[in-house]
Amino acid sequence: MIDFSTHYLGLKLSGPIVVSSTPLSESLDNIRRMEDAGAAAVVLTSLFEEQLALESRALDEDLSRGTESFAESLDYLPAQSDYRVTQDVYLEHLQRAKDAVEIPILASLNGATTGGWIRFAKQIEDAGADAIELNTYALATDKRQTSVAIELQLLELVESVCQAVKLPVSVKLSQSFTSVASLVARLEEVGAKGVVLFNRFYQPDFDIETLEVRPTLHFSTPSELLPRLHWAAILYGHADIDLAVTGGVHTAEDVLKSIMAGASMTMMASALHIHGIEHIGRVLADMRYWLEKHEYQSLWETRGCLSRRSMPDVSPFDRGNYIKTLSSYSLRQTVAAF
Repeated sequence: MIDFSTHYLGLKLSGPIVVSSTPLSESLDNIRRMEDAGAAAVVLTSLFEEQLALESRALDEDLSRGTESFAESLDYLPAQSDYRVTQDVYLEHLQRAKDAVEIPILASLNGATTGGWIRFAKQIEDAGADAIELNTYALATDKRQTSVAIELQLLELVESVCQAVKLPVSVKLSQSFTSVASLVARLEEVGAKGVVLFNRFYQPDFDIETLEVRPTLHFSTPSELLPRLHWAAILYGHADIDLAVTGGVHTAEDVLKSIMAGASMTMMASALHIHGIEHIGRVLADMRYWLEKHEYQSLWETRGCLSRRSMPDVSPFDRGNYIKTLSSYSLRQTVAAF
């Protein structure tokens, strides 16, 4: 029997497939099905920084509206205990998910500044989450905002959350940072226990008939896996921090490649929307077949075997491969012309 167990953020996981943040996990029945299919953990849907700020302002406004004019208006104020906010719903769902399954449940927070995250991170800890994933997204649209400022803002956010809770904290990164290796090292210094490679940003599309800019949502494809494999292979062994790969993980081969690059585990979301939650079990069965065929006893034996530090020739990870690939393509085109 192949041993699929792995470790991530100090948690022992039964396997290498974790369900990434997706609306599918808003249903307790789905979370149970994920566990039954072989998911090693579930990351709940993200609670956005803007939701925390908006609801905090709404509560303040409702509690103070009219009190400056009529004392009688106090009778019309909503009782705080009756004020159902998204935070409360999120925490309740987290607690119910923890009671429903045995696998770890990770909370997810999405934002770019500390905001109300410190207080809410403590509430998440009290609610029983096994870890927190900071799903970061900082979009620099102001020319005065430098890349250095964005990185410092991220580091401040992560450090603040890490100091506020005892839970392990992972950071879901954008692949657009100039020096990913340097940033990951500094994230480790401020307390992060893991990084997730990489966040998928949903870009707006342009309607030339109505002259409108519209949001778009596309599921990931396996081709998106390549930059994640590249960076996992580069980062493996260069920092004492766990690596997770998400985005483009659809098949057993995708999972195996990710582990061989150096990831501790992989995350799936789009594949489950396309093929169903039971797809996890099929992927694990295909992995088991491959590992048995190649006479492995455990998945852990393969970890990092294709990482940069394991390769005698590191040029495929560096600029040399870029030049070689383009030259090879140009040469093939020239030969084909004759």
